[in-house]
Amino acid sequence: MPLYQVWAPHADSRVLVEVDGTAHELARCPDRAGWWSGEAPAGDYAFRLDDGPPLPDPRSPRQPYGPDGPSRAVDHAAFRWSQTERYGRPLPGAVLYELHVGTFTTRGTFDAAAERLDHLVELGVDFVELMPVCPFPGKHGWGYDGVSLWAVHEPYGGPEGLKRFVDAAHRKGLGVVLDVVHNHLGPSGNHLPAYGPYFTDRHHTPWGSAVNLDAPGSDEVRAYLIGSALAWLRDYRIDGLRLDAVHALADDRAVHFLEELSGEVRKLAVATNRPLFLVVESDRNTPATTAPPEAGGLGLTAQWSDDFHHALHCALTGESQGYYGDFAREPLAALAKTLTRGFFHDGTWSSFRGRRHGRPFAPLADGHRLLGYLQTHDQVGNRALGDRVSTSLSPGRLACGAALVLTSPFTPMLFMGEEWGAATPWQYFTDHTDPGLAEAVRQGRRREFAGHGWAAEAVPDPQEPATVLRSVLDWTEPRRVPHAELLTWYRRLIRLRRERPELSDPDLGAVRVTADEAAGLLVVHRGPYRIAVNLGPGEAALPLGGAGREVVAAFGAAALEGAAVRLAADAVAVVLT
Repeated sequence: MPLYQVWAPHADSRVLVEVDGTAHELARCPDRAGWWSGEAPAGDYAFRLDDGPPLPDPRSPRQPYGPDGPSRAVDHAAFRWSQTERYGRPLPGAVLYELHVGTFTTRGTFDAAAERLDHLVELGVDFVELMPVCPFPGKHGWGYDGVSLWAVHEPYGGPEGLKRFVDAAHRKGLGVVLDVVHNHLGPSGNHLPAYGPYFTDRHHTPWGSAVNLDAPGSDEVRAYLIGSALAWLRDYRIDGLRLDAVHALADDRAVHFLEELSGEVRKLAVATNRPLFLVVESDRNTPATTAPPEAGGLGLTAQWSDDFHHALHCALTGESQGYYGDFAREPLAALAKTLTRGFFHDGTWSSFRGRRHGRPFAPLADGHRLLGYLQTHDQVGNRALGDRVSTSLSPGRLACGAALVLTSPFTPMLFMGEEWGAATPWQYFTDHTDPGLAEAVRQGRRREFAGHGWAAEAVPDPQEPATVLRSVLDWTEPRRVPHAELLTWYRRLIRLRRERPELSDPDLGAVRVTADEAAGLLVVHRGPYRIAVNLGPGEAALPLGGAGREVVAAFGAAALEGAAVRLAADAVAVVLT
């Protein structure tokens, strides 16, 4: 019979496992404080603490009836992987593609997403980064309010569906990165507090009490999170994890949780002979995030670079509200700084924060440790209307942004549909089953944007089915003008990045940028190549710093004129000198 185990220090006198409606007593583990275990028949199961209600297993591998229902075991060894040797490739030199399973296709499942993998192969990307797939109440959501951190959202296809997707991706030479959330759990379906001290009031986050990483009981909480991370990499053959908002992981212990996690992932990589990696979202602007532990760092592989995004966004759109303010004063200078120094805020004054922020990025040779992007789920979906830059920028201006991302010293990342300038928005949507929570989210969203001048009725209702339907990609667009031309440009740039090593060189110190802020002209020097961008109002000649030999690729009118290239407005050229 199966052995059932659970950490439940909050139980006073007894813990039962209820299997298919029949209760079985568990015994305290004499050598593991707070743990209970015992054998019982196989079947759908839940735990009862003292006289409490049935609760799902915190380490449940499957929640077939949603996050509030009973759990079900998964035999990971039973899945038949099509490859005898496990896929694996390191992150440096790769291009990532972020997608949301529920809106990537109209069916919104892993199997439907797998049917579109040939598009990604033809595009030329290396890794698919899935937004979170842990269970959450309802059918639709971004995934950042997930619970049951060891399980997979059933409407997407559950554990078997995720394995089929990973297997299909690996067959086509694509790696898979999974976005995981350790800094908080969703407000609905979170039963962890009933079991033990998974949260602490010692620290507070935007979501309330912090996950307990340093208070009494935190050894088990850390083991719970690390075990979940390793399970994705081991049982589902995920190639890397993206960790959400790690600056919200409050931890005062001598060995930070992230350092411990990165150490355990390195051990698993050795044991499985696979180049596993961790990418994080961090607001701290410190090189310690990716520095090795022996140098006082956390040992993480790479981090998202919002500084590069903000500078690029301001240069292309002219927006200056909120956190864009620091970058909007001289956007081309800000762009030049991020391309050559990594962080824009490296100890400089941040008007949005009202203080100095960050420290210099180092070593400059490791530019691949920063992810560069024009769009992400955050930067699109956190806007009031979820509008992509493609709704306000010309195809030429979008092409300029793509060139700066895909020839950068960073690890490039695209957001689904970006490659063809998708006209569909990507809005904030939820499917909360608790009416009170649904109304609170609806009103909270409206209040948030009322402060920026938006009328309540103009802000999409997250709970409306139409909101998620609007956010589904339209797969007829890539075959139509002007989307097809932009898609061809993205494919060309990614191919150039592969063929010309200078265009993927991660050494920030080797990058030189010349800019004319007033005229809107920018030239990035990458070895013998020049990425010339005209964001000005009219045709202009951009100096190359040497005789131009060949226009290797261009979007818009481009012609060599000795040591300059003449570009139309909103045009870009990659020139060999």
